[in-house]
Amino acid sequence: MTAQSPEPSPRPAPPGALRASHDDREAVVERLRDAAAEGRIDFEELDARLEQALKARTHAELTPLTADLPEVPGPGSRPPLLLKGGLYGTSRGPGRWDVPGHVIAHGGVGGVRLDFTRAECRLEEILVEAHGETAGVTVVIPDGWTADTSGMDPGFGGLTDKTTPDRLPGTPLIRLTGSGGMAGVVIRHPNRRERRKLQANPAQG
Repeated sequence: MTAQSPEPSPRPAPPGALRASHDDREAVVERLRDAAAEGRIDFEELDARLEQALKARTHAELTPLTADLPEVPGPGSRPPLLLKGGLYGTSRGPGRWDVPGHVIAHGGVGGVRLDFTRAECRLEEILVEAHGETAGVTVVIPDGWTADTSGMDPGFGGLTDKTTPDRLPGTPLIRLTGSGGMAGVVIRHPNRRERRKLQANPAQG
């Protein structure tokens, strides 16, 4: 009886031939929109590339659409921003500032205020590690940004989350972790006074 030779195992598909997911296409769409907003491509070209991105079936079809655009820095490419409230407190914002992917805030005795309302941010997600300690930490995010507070330990001071779940396309998710400590942690959108100030000074640096 003649032994049958084993059938050859199927070869893995080349990386570019892999099927693209909905998330893969959406990531390219967001990157193209950002590039248009930055003036890197005009709106006519944006429309053409968006159409190709939405019809793309493989990574090989998606890759050329962003090949001439600069890489978007990932959350791990920059060191964390460390803020310590100390005795007198500290803050970052509401003026324009460049947001890293990881922010660590220790309320200390003076407290920390972290205001993203005028921040420059192209990240999809920002990790904010907040420790309320004695004076607490307040985080203010623009309308359209959302927060995930499921990883937060409320501690004695508690967690106050006044954000809405309505996330606008292209905006980051704030992933809040840490502990409320004695004074607690608050995350919210701008209040009435802050909104009036933002409207009165729309181009404030």
